[in-house]
Amino acid sequence: MPNMPDTQPRADGKRVLADLNALRAIGAYKTGVHKPTFSEPHKLSLDWLVRKLPDAGLSAAIDGIGNVFGTSAKPGPKLLAGSHLESQNYAGWLDGPLGVVYALEAARVLNADPSFKGAVEVAAWCDEEGHFGHFLGSRSYVGQVTEADVDAARDRTSGRTMRDALAEMGLSGRPRITAPPGRHVGYLEAHIEQGDTLESGRLAIGVVTSIVGIWQYRINFVGEQNHAGTTRMAVRKDAGLALAKFCVAIDERFPDACGPRTVWTTGRITLDPGAPSIIPGGAEMLFQIRDDDPAVIARLEQLLRTMADEVNAKGPCTVTVEKLRTGAPAMMNTGFQDAIEAASKALAGGRSVRMPSGAGHDAQMLATIMPAAMLFVPSIGGISHHWTENTADADIVTGAQVFVDACRRILGG
Repeated sequence: MPNMPDTQPRADGKRVLADLNALRAIGAYKTGVHKPTFSEPHKLSLDWLVRKLPDAGLSAAIDGIGNVFGTSAKPGPKLLAGSHLESQNYAGWLDGPLGVVYALEAARVLNADPSFKGAVEVAAWCDEEGHFGHFLGSRSYVGQVTEADVDAARDRTSGRTMRDALAEMGLSGRPRITAPPGRHVGYLEAHIEQGDTLESGRLAIGVVTSIVGIWQYRINFVGEQNHAGTTRMAVRKDAGLALAKFCVAIDERFPDACGPRTVWTTGRITLDPGAPSIIPGGAEMLFQIRDDDPAVIARLEQLLRTMADEVNAKGPCTVTVEKLRTGAPAMMNTGFQDAIEAASKALAGGRSVRMPSGAGHDAQMLATIMPAAMLFVPSIGGISHHWTENTADADIVTGAQVFVDACRRILGG
């Protein structure tokens, strides 16, 4: 890809910051936001984007699952760019909106240039954060969501059906848009890193090489509910204690079977009935494994099931392991990585590093049907999924400049 002359139009940093702060004000919570999928703040954020897209020469539409698209009538190759606008509960203001605003800015800069033969199109994917189901919007776009999936989807917090939520959004009956074959040369997404690699290395840009696979499990323990004051310790069948011992055993045994970047998390524990005077007769844990090598995850799953078999053989409680979700790792396009790296060299002093993503992103769904890549900017303190999440203004502006230039290079300008 050719070197870019310094006369090329660049991202407007003040405009990018103003847009991000406008979205931050919608559903504001402390210094972050509370913007769950299909909430009023989420709807207002989608409406905000719909109003902004025509300024970038794009026609706006919201499809039947809540994705927002900005499409261009400009001739020439087209690059799709975007991220998501909803948030985790009481969480950060940049997780998702940064990528949408960068995409919007790239469209404003490049689509308005009459000498540039190509266009950036924008997507805001619905429910990347998984309130109703992880990556529902981007999975719908690539053809991985059925109407039965939509029927079955429930809000993880309230239990509200997705059909009811879509009706309240005014989206009932709208068709879900799927990727037009051959329309896009690929997909580019920007995101905060959500870790500390860039900040600790005093780097400006992360060039993502791969996105982890995520496998998730429900692990259920069954014991015997009984009186906490009258049941001797020697005869108890305490499901909560069995769960706690299992968690400790995972941390003791997984390191011998994992890869260099494997992570595992027990994200939720529930005891039944959950009263201080009652020995738990049931216990449940939601457990997740992440790695960019599916063979490593498969090996750890086998170990997990072996450990469950050992518990069942020893007693006094029984345990079952149910797989809830598998998400394959995704490799990012090397040519797009080169474009991001070249843009970083030109505009960020080459302060970039190629790195895997430990978090899941919509880009891994798009990578199943087209070339895809991601750009990271630093996260202060490596904090994300919390209202203190932040990135320095200077790093946001630098990231926008690099993103726009990378889009131009990918489109061949």
